[in-house]
Amino acid sequence: MKNYLNFETEIKDLENELEKLKDPYNQDGLSEVDTQKISSTQSEIDEKLKNIYSNLDPWQTTMVARHEDRPKSKFFIDNLFEDFISLSGDRYYGEDKSVLTGFAKFNGQSVLVIGQEKGEDLESRIERNFGMMRPEGYRKTIRLMKLANKFNIPIISFIDTPGAYPGVGAEERGQAEAIAKSIECCMELKVPTIAVIIGEGGSGGAIALASSNKVIMLENAIYSVISPEGCATILWRDPKKMLDAAKAMKLSAKDLLKLKVIDEIIKEPIGGAHRDRDLMLENLKKSLISNLEYFKELSSEDIVNERKNKFLKIGRNEGFISTTEDLSTLSVKGNNLEKIFKSKKSLIAIGAGVILLITAFFLF
Repeated sequence: MKNYLNFETEIKDLENELEKLKDPYNQDGLSEVDTQKISSTQSEIDEKLKNIYSNLDPWQTTMVARHEDRPKSKFFIDNLFEDFISLSGDRYYGEDKSVLTGFAKFNGQSVLVIGQEKGEDLESRIERNFGMMRPEGYRKTIRLMKLANKFNIPIISFIDTPGAYPGVGAEERGQAEAIAKSIECCMELKVPTIAVIIGEGGSGGAIALASSNKVIMLENAIYSVISPEGCATILWRDPKKMLDAAKAMKLSAKDLLKLKVIDEIIKEPIGGAHRDRDLMLENLKKSLISNLEYFKELSSEDIVNERKNKFLKIGRNEGFISTTEDLSTLSVKGNNLEKIFKSKKSLIAIGAGVILLITAFFLF
């Protein structure tokens, strides 16, 4: 049974009609299938999907990113990689089933695969904790990332989480420290790292694994510091203002690409990734092959510097740096204020002005 979002009512009606047209054993008994009507209805569905999905607002994009039929990390791991060997445990506390990790082959090359997994049905979602990782999950990924770094193996991460698990037990076991250590580990790796945001990229739970050389987003995925409902509750004390929050947060792939927070958008099939999983796989595979090929020309030092400079550039295009090409050391731009203070005559004039102001203050 297909699941429809609240703005897909017309699509639902048309697809129900299409199913009836395709069924020769309809209510009127055995009948001839009207292929012309089927073709025109399908064309109408495609046109409506194109119109709807080309004009999604940020809140509708959030709903698509959370769609329960959307392909999850396990689907991509099972279909993109060969010889996947799942590895478990953080060697401190236990296993976190909300994240799948292991080594595999991709296009003939060994890679480490990390995937935040929400689950496909209620039972698996409860088992996977709805994709919300605990400290042991982050410590498991740190352990394996360091192992991949040791053997010069690239890392591919699939990000899909509402955020890190906020439970008492997770906090007691050092949730914040585990996330910070994961970010630190990601930034220090000497191997290429690619993070693909396939659904929700929520808060520190996402950035802990998305501090990568390349951050790629599926067209209808989202990436934000907090959920729109959480933001609306904090700013307006009203979770119903999630549309206003979603617009202000710039969480869509298009907005984030403009801000240079992400590096690439992977186009989804019309109507979302869940409507044509095979095409989604093909588009993602092409992107991963292209990005891994790019890193083959870079040394380990180049890879580290590129990653560091990438994050230092974010939000600094209009800032106090002289160049955004190499940000290993930040230097302050020479400005008019500096020139004023370097001039002795200007300093004397400023000093005289200050003395006059103080004198006037005491006299009047």
